[in-house]
Amino acid sequence: MAYDFSKGAPAPQPQVFKGYVATVTVYTDRAEIKRKLMGKMTGARDSVIPFGEVIKVQSKELTRLVNGYVQLATEQDRGQLRMATAETQKAIANNSRTVMFTWNQRETYTAYLAAVTASVQTQGDNPFG
Repeated sequence: MAYDFSKGAPAPQPQVFKGYVATVTVYTDRAEIKRKLMGKMTGARDSVIPFGEVIKVQSKELTRLVNGYVQLATEQDRGQLRMATAETQKAIANNSRTVMFTWNQRETYTAYLAAVTASVQTQGDNPFG
């Protein structure tokens, strides 16, 4: 019996990335960020970010001394994107659309950044605005 592969291709499986006090599930159209209790203490909350609303994928490379992050910036973050100060960096770290990564999570950081950048580009936007 021959199989018909032309119909009903399976939907792509979501990708899961564990950052510092947050877990992100990347679907084809959105990212869902779930935070642990410690992650919520800074003011950040669980969030769902449709890739069509992302105006910029902002990231900071991590080092052995400094944690890195990936932020899916939306229209709500436009003011922060214009200024680069210490207060802005603190606001980014406490943002519900930002996921922090430690040095030991550097491979996950790289994979997550690549996944969301590709997903945002697929939605037709320029992720580096």
